[in-house]
Amino acid sequence: MSIRTLIMGAAGRDFHNFNVFFRGNRDYEVVAFTATQIPNIEGRCYPPELAGELYPNGIQIYPESDLEKLIKELKVQQVVFAYSDVPYEYVMHKAALVNALGADFRLMGLDATQLKSSKPVVSVCAVRTGSGKSQTTRRVAKILINLGYRVAAVRHPMPYGDLVKQEVQRFSDYSDLDRHECTIEEREEYEPHLDAGVIVYAGVDYEKILRQAEQEVDIVLWDGGNNDFSFYKEDLAITVVDPHRPGHESRYYPGETNVRHADVFVINKVDTAAPENVMAVRSNIQALNPNALIIEGASPLFVDNPDEIRGKRVLVIEDGPTLTHGEMAYGAGWVAARRFGAAEIVDPRPFAVGSIITTYEKYPTTGQILPAMGYGEQQMRDLEATINRADVDLVVSGTPIDLTRVIKVNKPMQRVRYELQEIGQPTLEEILTKKFGPKK
Repeated sequence: MSIRTLIMGAAGRDFHNFNVFFRGNRDYEVVAFTATQIPNIEGRCYPPELAGELYPNGIQIYPESDLEKLIKELKVQQVVFAYSDVPYEYVMHKAALVNALGADFRLMGLDATQLKSSKPVVSVCAVRTGSGKSQTTRRVAKILINLGYRVAAVRHPMPYGDLVKQEVQRFSDYSDLDRHECTIEEREEYEPHLDAGVIVYAGVDYEKILRQAEQEVDIVLWDGGNNDFSFYKEDLAITVVDPHRPGHESRYYPGETNVRHADVFVINKVDTAAPENVMAVRSNIQALNPNALIIEGASPLFVDNPDEIRGKRVLVIEDGPTLTHGEMAYGAGWVAARRFGAAEIVDPRPFAVGSIITTYEKYPTTGQILPAMGYGEQQMRDLEATINRADVDLVVSGTPIDLTRVIKVNKPMQRVRYELQEIGQPTLEEILTKKFGPKK
């Protein structure tokens, strides 16, 4: 008899675990998905076109708030927890609820969920959202390209639209972003790669994505999301840690998995973190994984015209997930506004409208920074309205994209860019050259 299974997720790891382990597996019957973190995913269906022959009607996706009711009504025997960037206490509260209702609680590991590539794989993962994984991934891509390799970045999933149409997505220029109707969150991850000439893959079915990417590259670069671990078995695993949040490397799921699994650590932001926090993080990761190499790095800021910020009342915008479930109270935009002499960082909350108000209510630690929420058209319009209502002289945008491509802003804007810069030795270039050598 098959085990009646519910998968808790956030439109990413949950679908992947299903595809690689449960789809076509007659030992299990997946009776439901639940969703959180991502707006507007619940109430949808994982479509039959992706779910396979055992699920001709697809699989319904419910809000996570219905978990208790679903376990009872659907006679669930096993719950699989399949999303990331959450504290251990949160995970174990869910486990206690599930166990108390009679069901097993499962966390799936690398052996059951990682796919093997015919090409070498380098993964870049992190201990928390907003650690600096994206600039590290870009740095790795640049080094590998300079060594002569063809590289594609395969990005952790963000399938917020039509799941069937998003099964396999390939991005080589900005027109692909428009064609796939990418959200702000997707553009934040894809655009910097495209600007550097790196092809990006993403979607829902990561085995199909991998097999297509293998046809045109020498090395696959896994660009991790949240603090999830790689979907692909790595030849080199890089984990980014954040000294602005010391201790989080051993308190969040599954960030500690990335710590224990790493071949290389990048301690990012050492230029802006307190020295004692840098030392604390170094000590913590060495205790968990003493054999991994450690690189220290900075993420220096670049602004088109810093003089424009001086003396101005500014609205600061940051990457949405970093502020929300990443729990950061500030980011690169805030640092740039302070560094370049803004007279005042204006609190955006009095000007918030619609879904932006809801975001502040759900994530009250966000503070006087505007998260660039844009999981769908309505959120983008609410973001636009909030910016345009704000009583400020200037917008300082720390999000990795040019927001003016997707929303109409009625104020001048200064973009903040940041790249990884290694400090001292070893460097990523030394490590990658030793591992792969120049392409022959």
